[in-house]
Amino acid sequence: MTTLKIGDKAPNFSSKDQDGISHSLTDYKGKKLVVFFYPKANTPGCTAEACDLRDNFERFEANNYALLGVSADNAKAQGNFKSKYKFQFPLLADEDKSVLNAFEVWGPKTFMGRKYDGIHRTTFVIDENGIIDDIISEVKTKIHASQILK
Repeated sequence: MTTLKIGDKAPNFSSKDQDGISHSLTDYKGKKLVVFFYPKANTPGCTAEACDLRDNFERFEANNYALLGVSADNAKAQGNFKSKYKFQFPLLADEDKSVLNAFEVWGPKTFMGRKYDGIHRTTFVIDENGIIDDIISEVKTKIHASQILK
């Protein structure tokens, strides 16, 4: 789990999205940025989470938020996920786990008694100056937008 805290400077990152376009923290200066990390594209929980954000996208835009989804899926998988569900926001294909590691959301997990390394579903809300405003580690996938826009 991440050791980053509210009030910390967000880690600078750079990664390519589903279309090969590079995104970094500095690209979003002056906007609030929601970076949501999810385990795997096209799985039930990740789909519910991303669709809830999609369905509330106008509310995010109205409040000066940009959204970035991040998983270790490749660009093709992210592209398929984005087009299948018509997401209005980019999905970073963090195959080298550089963004996952910068935000400290890659690490040991247990599922049905099996231990493995994976992505801890976590959302970071970053303010206009690159400071972490909120960290949501208990993500409720079906109502995640309301956890962010409280």
